[in-house]
Amino acid sequence: MAVRTGRARPADGVERANLSRAAWDAFDLLRALRYATATLSAEVDDVNALNVFPVPDGDTGSNMLATMLAAVEAAEQVPGRDRTVPAIAHAFSRGALMGARGNSGVILSQLLRGVADALDGRPAVDGPALAAALEGGHRAATAAVAHPVEGTMLTVARAAAEAARAAVRNTNPGNTDLDPVLAATVEAAQRAVEATPQQLRVLAEAGVVDAGGRGLELCLRGALAYLRDEPLPITPHERTAFPSFAVDEDEGFGYETVFMLTPSDGQLLDPVTIRGQLDAMGESVLVGGDVRAVKIHIHNERPDRVIAYGLGLGTLTNITVENLDRQAHDLRWAGRHESAASETAAPGWPTAPAAAPSGGVAVVAVASGSGLARIFSELGASGVVTGGQSANPSAGDLVDGIRATGQSTVIVLPNNPNVRLAAKQAGQLLPDVNVSVVPTRNAAEGVAAMLAHDPDRDAEHDVAAMTTAALGVQTMQVTAAVRDARIGRRKVRRGEHIVLGPDDGLLAADRDRQAAVKTAFGRLDGGFELVTIYFGEGADREAAEALAGSLAADLPDVEFEIVEGGQPHYSFLIAVE
Repeated sequence: MAVRTGRARPADGVERANLSRAAWDAFDLLRALRYATATLSAEVDDVNALNVFPVPDGDTGSNMLATMLAAVEAAEQVPGRDRTVPAIAHAFSRGALMGARGNSGVILSQLLRGVADALDGRPAVDGPALAAALEGGHRAATAAVAHPVEGTMLTVARAAAEAARAAVRNTNPGNTDLDPVLAATVEAAQRAVEATPQQLRVLAEAGVVDAGGRGLELCLRGALAYLRDEPLPITPHERTAFPSFAVDEDEGFGYETVFMLTPSDGQLLDPVTIRGQLDAMGESVLVGGDVRAVKIHIHNERPDRVIAYGLGLGTLTNITVENLDRQAHDLRWAGRHESAASETAAPGWPTAPAAAPSGGVAVVAVASGSGLARIFSELGASGVVTGGQSANPSAGDLVDGIRATGQSTVIVLPNNPNVRLAAKQAGQLLPDVNVSVVPTRNAAEGVAAMLAHDPDRDAEHDVAAMTTAALGVQTMQVTAAVRDARIGRRKVRRGEHIVLGPDDGLLAADRDRQAAVKTAFGRLDGGFELVTIYFGEGADREAAEALAGSLAADLPDVEFEIVEGGQPHYSFLIAVE
């Protein structure tokens, strides 16, 4: 079996002449992961466009990419002389577990955890090792999902694993080359993605394939591109920034600075300009978000200059500054990893708390929009983590939010179905904190849960009361369709105002927004007394008052409240109780 020796590679180039298609050493594995991430980055907009619902918040591709970027960054920090296949695989897994965003990112991170476990003790990744890794990845990802269904990323992962194992069986005895196994894996993944609409009715109705499955296929395709000596995919909009591959253990890393930036009143942010300014200040620059809020990540020697630049643009929150030289030292044990006995924790992940946990029950809420964030704080939430539709917080963001409370018992309100798995994973990453998740589907349900919260009640009974309160409120979200689509039996045209229930079921669609909402109200259970209208992007207080007036004409005994939510993508979030 031909394996490269693991000698140092140039930072900005690759020694291609001796590339073996038989097996990968640690440096090959790291570069293959980079190719996988770059391939996903190049197609991320197309993956996002596979959103089943025609709403302006498709983010499966972005969530998977953010997870992969965090994973690559963690793997890059393993010092050069300590780089082995298990060390790289486990560092990559740990980075993915902490950086996982959205349900797709969490499932991907669990898949990578299984891959890393299967590569323990292996000096190289050959065909049989890849097959074992994919099988381990599929098992771990499936175990992380309460109710797996066909036609999803899990289906594609299973098809890839089965194809890899079949390729190993069908290869001539003694031939352990990686190339035929990885090639068969990619072909099987593509076929599985194309078949997802036949397995999941909602995909067939929307005329799309599964976005998560497509993202996984792209990652596998990128790894094959590296093996086949193809050019590194060009990533648009500087979406992917990688640190150097040639890192010596005595070489300084500097500081990692991360924060959320929101603009000053009446101003808008320019992510492209911000990225350009930060590129001149340091390395590994990531700028994610839009004109209303961006998350900034950079490595450099002067975090004070980065923070000063951010303060010149607006308000900073969730600021962290980490000494990467210290982190690199701490990661040197990564080659000696003990497999976890269960899926309940990130193996070996450092969990040093920001403050020693103390008694009491705290609540951490996820909120997108300054108004909603303010409401949760006023209702007693100990922490508010920025995020929501199209900007899902990572498991690491939630870990930071939970740690910041300083409490030993914390209740998390994800306020979005796509944040729920990340919230659970954050709890698993904090074994010394009792973390419970109330499965709120939107911020209106979260507000109802907060109103039922009693900090003097024990956590179990408090979670039960908050869950009951959240499910007791009827909610709807109003947005505009970004493309023609079919939702259930109804055709929706681009530009129509659509009203969705808490599980994204279509309640109404109409060219006139007020008419759409009034139709949706006709489908609600009666007997309600209070309607709260949170206005966000695409609406203002005047529009909310006009909507309330129109509804009040048919509901004379109902009280209406109007609140500035500031939520992106959805002009109105409405709670009925």
